Amino acid sequence: QVQLVESGGGLVQAGGSLRLSCAASGMVFSIFAMGWYRQAPGNQRELVATITKGGSTNYADSVKGRFTLSRDNAKNTVFLQMNSLKSEDTALYYCNAQDSYNPYGPGYWGQGTQVTVSS
Repeated sequence: QVQLVESGGGLVQAGGSLRLSCAASGMVFSIFAMGWYRQAPGNQRELVATITKGGSTNYADSVKGRFTLSRDNAKNTVFLQMNSLKSEDTALYYCNAQDSYNPYGPGYWGQGTQVTVSS
């Protein structure tokens, strides 16, 4: 069974940094595109960043230049380095995995990790 476990969330002051981790198991990690999404209360879940199996990244305009997505295939882990955090970054952050060879499949989701930025 595919499992995604997020960690690294917490409470930080505006301008601070956090590093989120997503540990994957039960799949061939290297062939999956990975991503981070977030959802604040009352809002829809939105894309934060994605990374392909080849390492190409894409970022939402709201986080571009502040967040960096990377993957370590040897550790089956994806990281989201979050710098210069703002109050509007406060949300529940979810890890996502999509099989690159089954792009129309349902994909997989973690349970989320909370990020709260105080102002």
